[in-house]
Amino acid sequence: MNIPIEKCYGQGYDGGKNVQGEKIDFMNIPETLRFATATAAFQVEGAWNESDKGESVWDDFVHSKPERIVDGSTADEACDSYHLYKRDVEMLVELGVDYYRFSIAWTRLLPTGFPNKISVDGANYYNNLINELIKNNIKPIVTINHWDIPNVFQKIGGWTNVLLVDYFGDYARVVFELFGDRVKEWVTFNEPQIMCLFGYGEQVGIHGLAPDMQFNGIGEYLCLHNVLKAHAKAYHLYNDTFKPTQKGKLGTATYTSWGEPETDSVDDKENAEKFMHFMTGWYSHPIYSKDGDYPPIMRKIINKRSEIQGFKMSRLPAFTTEEIKYIKGTFDYMGINYYTGGVADTSRFNQTKVPSFENDMGFTSRQKVEWEKLIITWIRIYPEGFRKVINWMVKQYGNHEIYILENGFASERGINDDRRIKCYTNYLKSLLEAISDGCNVTLYTAWSLMDNFEWRSGYLNRMGLFEVDFNSPNKTRVPRKSASFYKELIKSRKLKINL
Repeated sequence: MNIPIEKCYGQGYDGGKNVQGEKIDFMNIPETLRFATATAAFQVEGAWNESDKGESVWDDFVHSKPERIVDGSTADEACDSYHLYKRDVEMLVELGVDYYRFSIAWTRLLPTGFPNKISVDGANYYNNLINELIKNNIKPIVTINHWDIPNVFQKIGGWTNVLLVDYFGDYARVVFELFGDRVKEWVTFNEPQIMCLFGYGEQVGIHGLAPDMQFNGIGEYLCLHNVLKAHAKAYHLYNDTFKPTQKGKLGTATYTSWGEPETDSVDDKENAEKFMHFMTGWYSHPIYSKDGDYPPIMRKIINKRSEIQGFKMSRLPAFTTEEIKYIKGTFDYMGINYYTGGVADTSRFNQTKVPSFENDMGFTSRQKVEWEKLIITWIRIYPEGFRKVINWMVKQYGNHEIYILENGFASERGINDDRRIKCYTNYLKSLLEAISDGCNVTLYTAWSLMDNFEWRSGYLNRMGLFEVDFNSPNKTRVPRKSASFYKELIKSRKLKINL
């Protein structure tokens, strides 16, 4: 599909005001591309111990280790979406989005973590939210788990314990039974590579996440291994039992980061490709590839390094032949989250015998100084990488339907967020170029609907189209300038660009 650039005179995005005489260059948005925005339960719901809700691993983390949150805050109240969900839906209506992606808090629905007790209040909350969305012609996209597992399960090792595969399957069954008659788009997990790497393995700066196990070089691999099994279990459960009548789709949200070669040298290009397989292929390859299992380069390197380090078996767990078949092909779409890129940097790397994900890759990751820096320390904007990541996924795994499930920009407080508008414009331009390349992208999701608790950075980083006053009794939401931009984009189906 070729998306032409249209030159005309007309309205800009600034409040919908007519900008007379201003030449505006547009890219037309294909009718096949739908728009969404997103949040996650722990980040927006608040009401952390209301009714019979159980404690999640993140509840425990923010209360027991407040020093690990940059601004010392908690998500006890957050945006209070538990009580203010109708205002959230009003905001979605204002934007004119097709979809709203949100997650279910495992312990709000199942207070003990097990299906032996289903919370009436928890089920009512999600039913009310789903019904309010549908009443306003907004389709729900539901993430079954967005990092906040029951803390009772963390006490037995969390995702390093294979028992969680069955526990997750039991939880998913309840979710499908309660909400599947209305929810037609499912996401099993959000960015498990990040959850596993920085929650069970390495702790690097602002990325240190719950449960803070720091089981480097082992914990992250055990974690993702079990998450992959749990994802497959949920897929087969839905596909075999619920999909025939509910007619929905199920996939997962993969963290992607473009590996940019430092130079055109053979070594730099090889390291960039290795970066892609370690960061993106680690979770994607077992699900999307024709052969299944982890990327061969990961298997080869970690097996060899484990042997050198004196381990009797590889630190990268092995799937049985049956498990490879069970996991392979468990998707109805390919879900992608994208924010930034990275460069494989061997100059600062001191390889040691200590097991770690970074040592297994053989380099550290850094970002180019010419990429625009945000207040989040790990993000520098690299929109061009968006197109490259999408094309890489298509080249590796085939031209399946692609959902962009997260993409966004962090700013400071204030509603005049021109940098966010510029960032979204460049991201979307890159996305439309990928569609012109022939990539089958059908959904774009802006992160986030509103400011929220951004994990270890607390409320320091503001990523919302709507600004939230966290000090006000009603957590007042006010549209930013970028909300007007997104609204106009969706309505006009034209992206204003600067050539």
